[in-house]
Amino acid sequence: MLAEERQNHILSLVKAHRSISITEIQRRLNVSRETIRRDLVVLAEQRKLRKTHGGAISLETHEPDMAVRQTTNVAGKQAIGRLAASMIPDGASIILAGGTTVQSASDHLVTRQNLTVFTNCLASAMKLSGRNGNRVHLIGGEIQAQNQACLGRDATQMLANYFADFAIIGAGAISPRGTLMDFSREEAELHNLMLQSAQTVIVVADQQKFGRYAPVQVQSLERTHYLVTDREPDADMAEALSPLSIEVLVAHE
Repeated sequence: MLAEERQNHILSLVKAHRSISITEIQRRLNVSRETIRRDLVVLAEQRKLRKTHGGAISLETHEPDMAVRQTTNVAGKQAIGRLAASMIPDGASIILAGGTTVQSASDHLVTRQNLTVFTNCLASAMKLSGRNGNRVHLIGGEIQAQNQACLGRDATQMLANYFADFAIIGAGAISPRGTLMDFSREEAELHNLMLQSAQTVIVVADQQKFGRYAPVQVQSLERTHYLVTDREPDADMAEALSPLSIEVLVAHE
């Protein structure tokens, strides 16, 4: 493979995943790590991507549209949602964030009985309300069309009144240092409060979220009890997670 062809392939991978590790590029292209590092330097100098320790990230800073995310890794997200939902017993109180992976969890919560649900996600609220004795509280605020969820000061002020048995929260990205990240300040602030507002915190993230960056930090995963994903984290991510008291659960399709 010629250098230009290889670099174009790397750039396509970065744009598709928004960020990617050298390990993942090596797995896809079957070339040496040193070759990949040189290619990343060239692409960074051409201002086509941003080189990071251990990988690269896209220069685009916005999250893909909901319609795009709903058709990406559908089977993996459903497997994650099924496993996360299996941890929630009848009669529990639960905080549900927005996002397609959390919505996959709400798909598998529809058979639960007598849940008390606090959510800023319009889709999850509609799926779970009016069924099986559930009580659903929609966390209010401005509706963000990008995520079909309520965000802003009204949402955080309302959530501050509640504390739940469980919280299921998605990830815009999980950085190579194990930091939970999002694409907007409003979303990050609400997710940060969700992490503090539940007895047991479950973060759901498919394989594409690992080793990535997003513009806004939420916080370290140290307050998270379970990380549910669809593939074992690579060696670099596993090392970043190892100091944290977090149990990684891999869902299989």
